[in-house]
Amino acid sequence: MNQVVISGTGLYTPTESISNQELIASFNAYVEQFNQDNAAAIAASEITALEPSSEAFIEKASGIKSRYVINKSGVLDIDRMVPHIAERSDDEPSIMCEMAVTAAKQALERAGKTAADVDAVICAASNMQRAYPAMAVEIQNALGIDGYGYDINVACSSATFGIQAAMSAIQSGQARAVLVVNPEITSGHLNWRDRDSHFIFGDACTAILLERADLATSSHQFAILGMKLKTQFSNNIRNNFGFLNRADESGIGKADKLFRQQGRKVFKEVCPMAAETITNTVQAAGLDVNTVQRFWLHQANLNMNLLIARLILGRDATPEESPTILDTYANTSSAGSIIAFHKHQDDLVKDAVGVICSFGAGYSIGCVVVKKLN
Repeated sequence: MNQVVISGTGLYTPTESISNQELIASFNAYVEQFNQDNAAAIAASEITALEPSSEAFIEKASGIKSRYVINKSGVLDIDRMVPHIAERSDDEPSIMCEMAVTAAKQALERAGKTAADVDAVICAASNMQRAYPAMAVEIQNALGIDGYGYDINVACSSATFGIQAAMSAIQSGQARAVLVVNPEITSGHLNWRDRDSHFIFGDACTAILLERADLATSSHQFAILGMKLKTQFSNNIRNNFGFLNRADESGIGKADKLFRQQGRKVFKEVCPMAAETITNTVQAAGLDVNTVQRFWLHQANLNMNLLIARLILGRDATPEESPTILDTYANTSSAGSIIAFHKHQDDLVKDAVGVICSFGAGYSIGCVVVKKLN
């Protein structure tokens, strides 16, 4: 069975960012307008008045200070509060393809490889902008890769599940190298008018190149020592948008067709699951969790990451041990842990051990134990 390494990563970051201050100014203006427009119904107890929010609330609840988005003006427009992303003709590259190609080219360059060295593309993300043709096949074509591609969706764990699929293809000899790309336009499925969640998400795209160890020449190689995937059904994070919505007009445009969650339940249930999965995966690789030097955790909520690290280590992790990128990127779904890995790996010494872990809707958890080779 072929040995597998991660030999390159890439990152696409949108040019526009929304600070908490800007977001709150827009949200509170919307709340004020809504309450004015519905004053009579609110007075008659027919409608509940909306409550304003604050920067302090957002940062305390999540640790998020800003987020990158594909389109800022549409989100902040209180009459719209949805990103404005123009439709493109079938002959133009899709926006997800453009994001993925940018990140993929960085990963290839970092790995010292070209499209000719790659046999497959996996597009792993929480939302695809269309059903077919597969986003991965379009991205494969744009990069000039002769091979195959397919899409997978495991919500916030899509990237780690994609890593498992890529690793299996390489181990079996199906592919020499596989690109896993994670174009996340989470601003499109977020309810920007919901006080409890409007601040959570941001947009980004990551790319990971996996290849046969005997073919790798990169100076940024990580061997995969162990991996664990886990799912457990839960309605606590859900999005009911889909192609069957048109079959019942009464549901079109309803709040359940966007992201929604029961945050307290998610916090209580997912944190111990993630900590247990990480601990078990590290031990199954023949290692002690106290020897792990870096935890690249899913970047959804700072308080979740702090608790998970505490449950694993029996103490608070240092910022170096568990780096944070969600303060500026917010929750980028499956891309989050990979952004952390991409940005916080070069300082590790040879043979350092780290853990990439995602967790989210499903529930789904993906854990990858890696060792730096050079």
